[in-house]
Amino acid sequence: MTDPIPPVSRFKSVPGWRRLAAAFRYSWQGLRAAWRYEAAFRQELLLAVVLVPAAFWLARTPLEMIVLLLPVAAVLVVELLNSAIEAVADALSAEYHVLLGRAKDLGSAAVWLCLAVLFAVWLVVAVQRWLGAAPLS
Repeated sequence: MTDPIPPVSRFKSVPGWRRLAAAFRYSWQGLRAAWRYEAAFRQELLLAVVLVPAAFWLARTPLEMIVLLLPVAAVLVVELLNSAIEAVADALSAEYHVLLGRAKDLGSAAVWLCLAVLFAVWLVVAVQRWLGAAPLS
C-alpha cells in the first residue's frame, strides 16, 4: 500500500520564472527584515563592509581572497539562520522553555564559532603577509 499524496500547500509557489521571481522577492524581504530587526546582523554587515575591501588589499592571490571572503559570508549566512531560529522560538512561546532557549543558544554558538574562524583566518593571512611568508596559491 502506498502513502496517499499529500495536498499541495497553498504556500508553495509555481514552477519556472515566476518561482524564481518569488524566491528573489522572499529573499529580499528576509534581508530587509534582518536589517530592520536584527542588530547583530547590522553589525556583522558593517563588519563585512570593512572587511571586503580590506581583503582586496590584504590578499596576494585569488586563493587568499577566497580564504578571506568565505568566512565573512559564512558569518552573515549563519547570523540569518540564527535570526530565523530566534524568530520561530519567539513566535512559539513568549514564556521561557528550556528547548527553545537551547535552540537559541545553539544558534548563537554557531555565529560565535563563525566569528572565531573569521578572526583566525584573517590573523593567519595577515601574519603571513607581514612576515613575508609565501602566499597561498
